[in-house]
Amino acid sequence: MGPVLAGVLQLLALTAALALVYVPLGTYMARVYTSDRHWRVEKWIYKGIGADPDTQMRWPAYLRGVLGFSLVGVLFLYLLQRLQGVLPGSLGFSSIEPAQAFNTAASFVTNTNWQSYAGEQAMGPLVQTGGLAVQNFVSAAVGMAVAVALVRGFARSRTGDLGNFWADLVRGTVRVLLPLAFVAAIVLVACGVLQNFSGIHEVGQFLGGGQQWNGGAVASQEAIKELGTNGGGYFNANSAHPFENPTPFSNLFEIFLILVIPFSLTRTFGVLVGSVRQGWAILATMATIWVGFVALMMWTEFAHHEGALRIAGGALEGKELRFGVGASSIFAVSTTLTSTGAVDSFHSSYTGFGGGLTMLSMMLGEIAPGGTGSGLYGMLMLAVIAVFIAGLMVGRTPEYLGKKIGSREIKLAAVYILITPALVLVFAALSMALPTPPHSILNPGAHGFSEVLYAFTSASNNNGSAFAGLNANTDWYNTTTALAMLLGRFLPMVFVLALAGSLARQQPVPVTAGTLRTDKPLFAGLLLGAILIIVGLTYFPALALGPLAEGLAS
Repeated sequence: MGPVLAGVLQLLALTAALALVYVPLGTYMARVYTSDRHWRVEKWIYKGIGADPDTQMRWPAYLRGVLGFSLVGVLFLYLLQRLQGVLPGSLGFSSIEPAQAFNTAASFVTNTNWQSYAGEQAMGPLVQTGGLAVQNFVSAAVGMAVAVALVRGFARSRTGDLGNFWADLVRGTVRVLLPLAFVAAIVLVACGVLQNFSGIHEVGQFLGGGQQWNGGAVASQEAIKELGTNGGGYFNANSAHPFENPTPFSNLFEIFLILVIPFSLTRTFGVLVGSVRQGWAILATMATIWVGFVALMMWTEFAHHEGALRIAGGALEGKELRFGVGASSIFAVSTTLTSTGAVDSFHSSYTGFGGGLTMLSMMLGEIAPGGTGSGLYGMLMLAVIAVFIAGLMVGRTPEYLGKKIGSREIKLAAVYILITPALVLVFAALSMALPTPPHSILNPGAHGFSEVLYAFTSASNNNGSAFAGLNANTDWYNTTTALAMLLGRFLPMVFVLALAGSLARQQPVPVTAGTLRTDKPLFAGLLLGAILIIVGLTYFPALALGPLAEGLAS
């Protein structure tokens, strides 16, 4: 079997698996967020935190819950790292330096999981499991809660109530993420992924000598890092490490975990708004982008004009041979089109155009299918823009799901779209212009600029993957990427929840002959065009200076 055919077959198998669970999982999540019952363990949690899960919140109260909970998470994780040296379960590792501790705390609380440290050489099981893995669950649950709040804004009328943040947070964690992660961890252990607390031990090498390795609860953290589109890795080599991702099957299974909740949330959206066809339209847009980008990535990594790459059967540099170019391409696109920092290959080693595709995947806003929760609300914000454009074309007040898109709504959606590009371009420009930060760039020229652009694209979009070749463990990059992560996560949420509150207060508009049908292929095409033109072209000048210039020169 040729490598190209193997990649195509894996793509088909992955698509079939996602299709198989789409309806049951999406419907189940809709029931989770509409249930009137509270599980006993949930009641204990509400009592412990002093929350009333039956109290309805307007958008400012919901936002205060999101920000307050996340602030506590940043402080707790920062202190846990700073005190690691004097706490049990540290394996003798020292405390994390202040700038790096701040960066890591911001990273995991924002669902980014950017890592400027080598996991197995810096943190013991206490921080890895009790700190980082916990945030993998709750940061993903926060994203799902905000997405559900926006959907309620479309589904409800003549009320400003968006539900209860604490109930949504707890239910998303207890009823969705924990059970799925438990099953996924068992599958990964069966595949050979590490799961122990054995500490540091000596491992012999083939050519003599030894090397120190430490164990850990890897499978359990691997499951939720993929399922919650968190990313990061227990080990420095991330999902390319054989202890995290040992076989081609485990590799495909991890891609499945990355995509399953974001894609299935479109079904949840359709059920909650009372029209599953609306969910199908959003799904079709997401799937078109995902499949298209996978096809482009396979093309640029397999079909290259350089003689060495043709003889090797593709661009193999930076890729694990046990996975191959096809599976690595699927992983790279899936991890960058979602907010997942996990990688099974090194994106810096991709061809110029391939590296550009990983960046463009993030620059689109990670909406195909996007992060756990964040992908859905990002796509819905772009849908608001798309129906507004359609309204301008026909001279009619735009409507979406029975709600008028007026000046307030379009301003909120527009500001949402502008936040991330502003963060990426400003921080990247400062890093290139200031005299000190460029010393972190190990590769001069277009590729060096690509490394910096990728870093802030990854941080601002809460992705977490890196281009490699950039020394980001400096005070400048630790601080600026942390700020980019925090602002890129929580500023958009302000406008998402404000829009949800505005929509929930409206009275539904009846459907007429002139209403744009947003459950038809025409709307899916319009939405796709809006994404590629409005969002994609924002970054074109920066891409032209980096990956495009590199690709054309090769």
